[in-house]
Amino acid sequence: VQLVESGGGLVQPGGSLRLSCVASGFTFSSANMGWYGQAVGKEREWVANMYSTTGNTNYADSVKGRFTISRDNAKKTAYLQMNSLNPDDTAVYYCRATTVGSIKWGQGTQVTVSS
Repeated sequence: VQLVESGGGLVQPGGSLRLSCVASGFTFSSANMGWYGQAVGKEREWVANMYSTTGNTNYADSVKGRFTISRDNAKKTAYLQMNSLNPDDTAVYYCRATTVGSIKWGQGTQVTVSS
């Protein structure tokens, strides 16, 4: 069972990044997927999630209108498109997969927004 994030990096304010989370070892299509961010010295915070059955999405107020969560079940991959980034978005971003009776986390990918 594994989740591997990628796509982080250093970006200037106003820029964009797309994070990917590749899953293996479980039935990805049945998992609700979420993204969380953890800034230095702060607790991990929920950013966005997407339900497996309905495809419905939810976003934290701080990212609404700027971030978009999506998934490709054939590729067993979840994505987080991040636009209009600002320094407050700087954090390690983790993906989370939730299935019946199980929660899985990736190792995280660093996003740094700075000029």
